[in-house]
Amino acid sequence: MKTVVITGSARGLGFNMARFFREYGYNVVISDLKEENLIKAKKELATIDSKGKVVFKTCNVSMFNELQELMKFAVSEFNTVDIWINNAGVNQPQKAVWELSENEINTIIDVDLKGTIYGSKVAMEEMSKNHSGAIYNIEGYGSNDAHMLGLNMYGTSKRAVTYFTESLAKEAEERNTGVLVGKLSPGIMITEFTTHSLGNDAMELSEKTKKVYNILGDTPQTVGKFLVDEMIKNTKNNVKINWLTNRKAFVRFLTAGFSKRNFFGENQSLLTDKEEIK
Repeated sequence: MKTVVITGSARGLGFNMARFFREYGYNVVISDLKEENLIKAKKELATIDSKGKVVFKTCNVSMFNELQELMKFAVSEFNTVDIWINNAGVNQPQKAVWELSENEINTIIDVDLKGTIYGSKVAMEEMSKNHSGAIYNIEGYGSNDAHMLGLNMYGTSKRAVTYFTESLAKEAEERNTGVLVGKLSPGIMITEFTTHSLGNDAMELSEKTKKVYNILGDTPQTVGKFLVDEMIKNTKNNVKINWLTNRKAFVRFLTAGFSKRNFFGENQSLLTDKEEIK
């Protein structure tokens, strides 16, 4: 039975990827900062009929030793880890870079970039022992060199994640580790990540931003299932699993006047069941 570890998985995309891996019979290790959120997530995941087991451990991905402990925990529970996903991340307050505090800058870099680097290092060290496994890192706004006011540091981190992941894939192949390395490009999802900065503070999105998000956005359930399906069948190194392709985005803009998608209305009519904006 295969095992997956997902950082930042108490809610949002991470939780939904855990949900679908569990449906496919994987052992699932979820992790996040707050134990109470993990307890709630585990309880919900436990309602899914699965041959696999679900466990959790708190982890601050900006702390290398905590990621090491997360891996040790997963190995102690399930012997090996087959897929490791560096999903944990924080959004940026909608400020120009000179308006950000030193702490805000450090938090974005520490979680979004260093957390991915640390997690990849920990995963590669363990997986290469067994000459098998796969590591996936999350791309985001800025990975394709896009620019927007208020996303300077976030975009800088994500552009660096893309370069780092591609370099790691090359290193893994040249060193004959047997470990696959890939990028997950989820596009725009309407979750607490979108509406909060630095993991905590609610922020009001501009009407222009809401308009774009209504056109291009999706629920984490939709994106999560797609990414999990693609990861499970992937056999290639340095792959990019991309949800919001250029073609899909073009069609969305072309049909925007007819679709009337609205993630931010009072009824949030697009979101049903567990697809609420948290």
